[in-house]
Amino acid sequence: MFSAHVFAQGFPLLLQAALATIGISLTGLVIGFFVGIGVCSARLSSNFVAQRFGGAYVFFFRGVPMLVQLLLVYYLLPFVGINVSPIVAAISAVSLCSASYIAEILRGGFMNIPPGQIEAARMLGLSPLDMLRRIQVPQAFRMTLPSLVNEMVLLIKASSLISVVGVAEITRTAQNIAASTYRPLEAYLAAGLIYFVICGALALVAHAAEHRLMHT
Repeated sequence: MFSAHVFAQGFPLLLQAALATIGISLTGLVIGFFVGIGVCSARLSSNFVAQRFGGAYVFFFRGVPMLVQLLLVYYLLPFVGINVSPIVAAISAVSLCSASYIAEILRGGFMNIPPGQIEAARMLGLSPLDMLRRIQVPQAFRMTLPSLVNEMVLLIKASSLISVVGVAEITRTAQNIAASTYRPLEAYLAAGLIYFVICGALALVAHAAEHRLMHT
């Protein structure tokens, strides 16, 4: 029979683990956003080497499963003499992976910016960095906000993979609860409910932000 006691008893631990999940995912998304801007700029650059580098970055990080990327970062860094905690390794892998998807999302936004605006900015004497900061990124962000939020939701779900490097996020905590109570149904049902609430809240916030941006 379903045990409501076990279901409720695991919630405090899972809520604590949810903070780790959200923290790692948000940090990875923020870092990945800035890395993604750089990769996107390289992809759209007129420089052949920069184009190739951006294309290779996206090809690799979108072509290799995130689980493999996590394990590579976790074991490769100590191999080259850089010892980091599991959380730092997880954030690094999440950031690098999310940057490849964000770069392609932003590239679509950049390509939809009217060319006349870029020409006008050049005539006004704006540097490439100023154009990126004042014209391209704000407009691309506005146009691609739904896709960026979708990436954030996918990142929250994919964060369950970071349990393989020893980070006590939601899935790892649910596994520990299931192992100690011998009640996997209750543990994973509680974990699923928490994932649902987090992703649902993100979707609602994003919808409100998108509505506000469209009417400003």
